[in-house]
Amino acid sequence: MIIVLKATATEEQKRHILEKIESLGLRPHVSVGVKRTVIGVIGPEDAVRNVPLAAFPGVETVVPILQPFKLVSREFKEDDTIVTVRGVEIGRKKIVVMAGPCSVEGRDMLLEVATHVSRAGASLLRGGAFKPRTSPYSFQGLGENALKCLAEAREKTGLPVVTELMDPRDIPLIEKYADMVQIGMRNMSNFALLRELGALKKPILLKRGNMATINELLMSAEYIVSSGNPNVVLCERGIRTFETQTRNTPDLISVPVIKQLSHLPVIVDPSHATGRRDLIEPLCRAAIAIGADGLLVEVHPDPETAMSDGPQSLAPDQFADMMRGLASVARAVGREL
Repeated sequence: MIIVLKATATEEQKRHILEKIESLGLRPHVSVGVKRTVIGVIGPEDAVRNVPLAAFPGVETVVPILQPFKLVSREFKEDDTIVTVRGVEIGRKKIVVMAGPCSVEGRDMLLEVATHVSRAGASLLRGGAFKPRTSPYSFQGLGENALKCLAEAREKTGLPVVTELMDPRDIPLIEKYADMVQIGMRNMSNFALLRELGALKKPILLKRGNMATINELLMSAEYIVSSGNPNVVLCERGIRTFETQTRNTPDLISVPVIKQLSHLPVIVDPSHATGRRDLIEPLCRAAIAIGADGLLVEVHPDPETAMSDGPQSLAPDQFADMMRGLASVARAVGREL
């Protein structure tokens, strides 16, 4: 449930309500919005069934949250959440583009890509240090050496870094080098890992699993937020269907649906959604038009020699051309690139 406070509620009244909630063995989560302040109450409903919370001083009303996901629901927080990554805001008017290689293959290639995407208008640099691959014999990433390269690229370009976390044992490394932590589709339902992210003081980019429903994605986000980290960005990267023309099937309708259900920002990954570089720009245009807050695009200096995901990677000049074209789409829907 959520407890909506009166505009005149005092700090003492708020503290009294919080103490009562905690005394019942429940967890309160305070959200201060533009129009109202609400306290989310997390725990068994039976614990508060006979407690007249609506009669407490400073309380305007008590409303049950009907969705199974509580803290990430639009019911709990009416205002959009803005997630800030080293000064870059995700969820406002500006479309945030995260670009870079699927895997960091070396220092020189990464610095080359970082320089190009920065000049073309990207806001964040993406790059994999630890790569989850279907085959155990495929390139698995350079680990800490890749993270050091990403940190150097950040220093040279000013772009914040987003990279994927697979193993909770690598959290100290990721925390040391990265500005935003990506959780890939394979780990979307790794609930033990998601709980660990609640204690991490870094924004989280949570990708939808290719067999996951929208509700399941939001429940995974709930694990992170309920564990203490409210800075979550959701990513639609395509779902698995019977279609074989593309790597996955882009589920663009999920963007406005999620925005109705949740206050969290939503971005789209056209590279993994299609698996084809010739479809990346059309899907980016559609994603912006339908309301996405950002894009996650793979860029490689020479896609033909890429050690992973070459067919779905743009060359730097292709990325720059695409960015110029996307600016007009953003303006047409009242956004900016």
